[in-house]
Amino acid sequence: MSLAPVTEEVLRPAEDVAPDVPWVTIVWNDPVNLMSYVTFVLQQHFGYAREKAEELMIKVHTEGRAVVATGRREAMEADTEALHGWGLWATFQKDA
Repeated sequence: MSLAPVTEEVLRPAEDVAPDVPWVTIVWNDPVNLMSYVTFVLQQHFGYAREKAEELMIKVHTEGRAVVATGRREAMEADTEALHGWGLWATFQKDA
């Protein structure tokens, strides 16, 4: 009894499947928090050097927002929640 060889067909998706793009945490300008406080929070929460935290704070102040972190969705969601705990206005979204 002879068996015919088994052939496997490899199916490819019709279009390329892109990996999940990184997510970002955004801090928004607000009329409540002092610039020095925003700098302090960025240093404390993210461990940024003073210069980096000040650079991000200036961007928040002048442009109305700044991306302060990038990474997996879960991490950005946790950062956003933590920043809310510090009293900052923050959101997270997929990076474009």
